[in-house]
Amino acid sequence: MIDALLAPFQFPFMQNAFLIALIIAPPTAMLSCFLVLKGWALMGDAVSHAILPGVVLAYLLNLPLILGAFVAGMSCALLTGYLDENSRVKRDTIMGVVFSGMFAVGMILFVAFPTDAHLDHILFGNMLGVGKGDLVTSGMIAVVVCAVLGLKWRDFLLHAFDPIQAQTSGLRTGWLHYGLLSILSLTVVATLTAVGLILAVALLVTPGAIAFLLTRSFGRMLVVAILTCLGSMLSGVWLSFHLDSAPAPTIVLVLTAIFLLAFIIRLRQTHKNRALS
Repeated sequence: MIDALLAPFQFPFMQNAFLIALIIAPPTAMLSCFLVLKGWALMGDAVSHAILPGVVLAYLLNLPLILGAFVAGMSCALLTGYLDENSRVKRDTIMGVVFSGMFAVGMILFVAFPTDAHLDHILFGNMLGVGKGDLVTSGMIAVVVCAVLGLKWRDFLLHAFDPIQAQTSGLRTGWLHYGLLSILSLTVVATLTAVGLILAVALLVTPGAIAFLLTRSFGRMLVVAILTCLGSMLSGVWLSFHLDSAPAPTIVLVLTAIFLLAFIIRLRQTHKNRALS
């Protein structure tokens, strides 16, 4: 029993997978709380998909992939904001148009200019192929994201609930808005190697959604989201070793199962409260 429990830790590639899980879980969990409260779940999806052309162009130009991904992610966010402010189309529709268009551009570039990069690794990640450089890059981004969100969480929270009240309180809402978009782009870049573009969406939405169902204060919501994301990622990596499955999809399935469990708990509590009243 103990041998089976410790077996994954005997291999260097599994050790790196556990390390990258520990690194990216806190920033994605914290950010997911703000995205859920602000109604920006689709924005996380949009930015995750939209960085594909940036990654391909950076590879073709022999530039750091992190640079291309960040520029593309911010371009998507800024373009979405500009179109939202200058058109009658709703934000979610604009995000769907922008990110699908940028994702299509990325696919065309990838096919038109063959590279040594594996599309599967870009889209779905490669946790078992994480190297020291990936750990360092993701670690630096994670520290920055956690520090900013930890120090300014009250300002971001007020801006998420009531931007007008935040502005009248003297907060720089423009800085908060684009600062959150920058943090979102950085976080997606940090998860690029581990879980890829598509599965990053689950980490940016599900932990916050689970915490939202189980808690009623934002402080507890942050704690529950972080613990849930850490537990899901570590257990998902561990299960993938014994099930001989890909780590990233296994992590997402664990998160989904926890969300369904949280939903059932919340539903029972609601019915119980109604019965007592």
